[in-house]
Amino acid sequence: MIYLSGRFKSTLPKEVGLLVTPGNRGKARQDRVWAADNGRFAAPDKYSDASYLKWLMAQDKKSDCLFATAPDVVGDHHATLQLSAHMYSPIRQAGYPVAFVAQNGFDDAPWSSFDALFIGGDDAFKLGPQVPGIVREAKRRGKWVHMGRVNSYLRLRLATVIGCDSVDGNHIAFMPDKHTADVAQWIKQLAAQPILDLTGEM
Repeated sequence: MIYLSGRFKSTLPKEVGLLVTPGNRGKARQDRVWAADNGRFAAPDKYSDASYLKWLMAQDKKSDCLFATAPDVVGDHHATLQLSAHMYSPIRQAGYPVAFVAQNGFDDAPWSSFDALFIGGDDAFKLGPQVPGIVREAKRRGKWVHMGRVNSYLRLRLATVIGCDSVDGNHIAFMPDKHTADVAQWIKQLAAQPILDLTGEM
């Protein structure tokens, strides 16, 4: 399991990577795995495909990037399908694996068009009964799976149990000294406890 933080601190455990967006002024760093998010969730009025692609092309360390998300609409799967469809190829041409963001109302996905599945949506969707099956299907198809907004150990463990490969959270952004230690402890605790594999058929 890889934990990605939206805020960098030199005290971050080496197991913690970065989630970088155009709006958080972050950047890829040496010896850190990272992923790129379009940032539309935080500032939909400021997002544009052109500016996102320009930002992606300006980044270094593309080979260390887990994925770059196609644009999405929070809580609306079908709107996300329409918004993201024309961006898969440009993101890939910019040098990145493409992530499709699953949202509320998920019923299917253009599986052959993307490389990673990002579990978005609200908590009712993200923590609901549908998501483990979606993750199993993604893994069956060889996709990387990521869950967004994981800000507790219980949610980190849940993401691990259902088969996610990475998560992100903004926990470290608030009280960074204390919460960096929290995340380090979560990772240590997760490594020490056996995890039941629920990615197969149930």
